[in-house]
Amino acid sequence: MVAISNKDNTLVYKGSAWFKQRLILSILSGKAVKIIDIRTKDDEPGLREYEDKLIRLFDKLTNGTIVELNATGTSIYFQPGLLNGGVIKHDCGTERSIGYYLEACLMLGFFCKQPVNVTLQGVTSNVIDPSVDHIKISSIPVLKKFVVDDEGIELKITKRGVLPNGGGEVVFKCPIRTKLRPIQLLDFGMVKRIRGTAYALRMSPSMANRMVESAKGVLLNFLPDVFISTDQRKGNQSGKSPGFGVHLYAETTTGIFYSSEAVSKVLQPGDTPSIPEDVGVMAAQRLCEEILNGGCTDSASQSLAILFMALGQKDVSKIVLGPLSDYSINFLQHIREFFGVTFKIENYQCEDDEVENDKVLLTCLGIGYSNISKKTF
Repeated sequence: MVAISNKDNTLVYKGSAWFKQRLILSILSGKAVKIIDIRTKDDEPGLREYEDKLIRLFDKLTNGTIVELNATGTSIYFQPGLLNGGVIKHDCGTERSIGYYLEACLMLGFFCKQPVNVTLQGVTSNVIDPSVDHIKISSIPVLKKFVVDDEGIELKITKRGVLPNGGGEVVFKCPIRTKLRPIQLLDFGMVKRIRGTAYALRMSPSMANRMVESAKGVLLNFLPDVFISTDQRKGNQSGKSPGFGVHLYAETTTGIFYSSEAVSKVLQPGDTPSIPEDVGVMAAQRLCEEILNGGCTDSASQSLAILFMALGQKDVSKIVLGPLSDYSINFLQHIREFFGVTFKIENYQCEDDEVENDKVLLTCLGIGYSNISKKTF
């Protein structure tokens, strides 16, 4: 549903889609949001537990946020407060990965009053959200490109945890900055090396080695410089449930990272268990697809780049991306509704490409967003 502006400048949306996007942009823009008809046609209407936990995280990050829910949870009014930051500890539950919440912290961290030090507990990898490894390798470098001084940005995995019981823990630290700088990212280079990490939690270490061998069996057909390490964690650091997975990333000659991952499924009665070789091959094939799509970020980090381009100084920013994901397309629409920023989207043809591709060139003029909470003395 297209946003409607009421007399009190409240944006009204219908349905549960893109819930996180709307609340993040509400906090940054200072505009209140009302979302109605949340899953009214479902057997279990209203907000889910992970959406409630996201609201609680935003309440910890901000000061003065007002949230009003109706009795059935199918309508929410969200009036954002000021970003405060500071030291925060938050339980993310197990419905969604820590990466679901971590993405919000990345988008808000620079604009808080105090440096952010967030400890998130829950599931570090699942089949829905970008894992913590993915965000650490692909999204953090994108974050750093928009600031002159990136000292203090840190993401550390202290415990790993997979479904169904989680038990993982990560620590994200982010300094505060007054403004973001414009960027011109047009050259994504050629892949020069592939690295990765395979992990097996509460099970035989041979599972990790089997994933490594199967993934290398695919990737060595394309590039000789492939190295995948194993992360063997014991005791409390290995979470509360058995499982295994692998994260792979490719680095280009211009410092761009493409990431992929695969994780074992939760064993249900009657299901066949995941095979390490299949998980390794799946991650390798997904990485090959990310490399083929190209661009100056991978698909999971597109929205982060789009947001910071719009919030940058009043200058032109340009970036070349691979095919836009549905998440990114809707993010562009929400950016226009909350900030009035419209991106120019053009087809982009590399000089080295002999065939047409789906790469696009995004251009926008930043609004000169400034961190009003940052102390100037």
